[in-house]
Amino acid sequence: MGGDDRGRTRKRVILYNALSSQRAFHRSTARFKGFSGPIGSGKSQALCQEAIKLSYLNPGRMGLLGAPTYPMLRDATQTSLFEVLYGNAIPFTMNKSENILTMTDTGSRILFRPVDDFERLRGTNLAWFGLDELTYAHEGAWLRLEGRLRDPKASRLCGFAVWTPKGYDWVYRKFVSERAAGYETVIAKAFENKHLLEQVPDFYDRLRHSYDESFYPQEVLGSYLNMSGGLVYPSFDRELHVGRLETEASMPLRWALDFNVDPMSSVVVQTKAASVRVLGEIVIRRATTEQACHEFVSRFGGLGCEVIVYGDASGHSMKTSGASDYEMVRDYLRMNYRGRVQFDTGKANPPIRDRVNAMNAKLRNQAGEVDLMLDASCVELIKDFEQVSYKQDSMEVDKDRDRRRTHLSDALGYLVWQQFKPLAKIGAQSNRLF
Repeated sequence: MGGDDRGRTRKRVILYNALSSQRAFHRSTARFKGFSGPIGSGKSQALCQEAIKLSYLNPGRMGLLGAPTYPMLRDATQTSLFEVLYGNAIPFTMNKSENILTMTDTGSRILFRPVDDFERLRGTNLAWFGLDELTYAHEGAWLRLEGRLRDPKASRLCGFAVWTPKGYDWVYRKFVSERAAGYETVIAKAFENKHLLEQVPDFYDRLRHSYDESFYPQEVLGSYLNMSGGLVYPSFDRELHVGRLETEASMPLRWALDFNVDPMSSVVVQTKAASVRVLGEIVIRRATTEQACHEFVSRFGGLGCEVIVYGDASGHSMKTSGASDYEMVRDYLRMNYRGRVQFDTGKANPPIRDRVNAMNAKLRNQAGEVDLMLDASCVELIKDFEQVSYKQDSMEVDKDRDRRRTHLSDALGYLVWQQFKPLAKIGAQSNRLF
């Protein structure tokens, strides 16, 4: 499969039962190539297998594997690569302080880098580079890496990326509609992944309940849609989602917080099976966490039912007072609330795209089901659903146009995500020699 710096040929058997789109991607000899596909199309597997292949084709040289942010790099990209390496007993060493992996067989090195601060990507010459979820990276990151693809001792120079479609953005223009010489793109289709369907035959049918009507074609079918500058929650309809709701004293209260000082925002919810019922909102200008707790107990403390706390993962961070926001909530409720209190808060916030999609799926999913209702008293949350939009020509939520917006919908989104996570992604399994 490759050689080392001493000219000794090394062969390494890698089991990989590639899908037809993955095979086309790996066989491409284009200098710059992409793999576009929906959820479950094997993008992560294709990315990692291509990185390993190029590290063997370029013995002793340097490559780079990147993702839009460090959490994505750590939790998704690196995890997928290590699974392939360990699964095939491919020897390597890892310098964690430098975030550099060295392939034992060839002496090739793989830099792991987030590309959100793309100006820092100038420097070392590369034999190859690969980027995960390219549509969530800035075009400048790709251009900087293009400029670094210049190792004179490389046997095979290549820049590659994988992504889920995100509208007619710069990735679509660069790789699909206005593709320059030297570029090639493979577009995977839904339902192609036989490995996934063998494990979960009703995978795509079940996703109809996890994705809303606007994101299902993009995320599940891999379609390119015009979604720039539109509403974040297009499924919301006052006539459909707003009414008068009653609190059921026998059911737990679910309290979700967004730890923003101005305004401090939270929602109080009850769930039943798949349905979400927002009973009320708490919005306090220039408030402390303790003030938010006081308001919650004043309004809902008389029920005495179980309370489950959800919210922004930043609430785990220590404050100058020495206590985190969640510790403050726990201490206040322990002293002032007579019911049982539990916490269901993640260590990290979900990707914004996934959280928004989970919310839209509750508003109305691809199957036409409506599983989210708001009490008419939630006037600020209603404004969020009707007004929060994406920045023009992007899928970035616009938080600057009105500073009062997004906080309540964010708080509810943390709860919905934590309580109703969609199906885990399942990729192709290995069984093919490269």
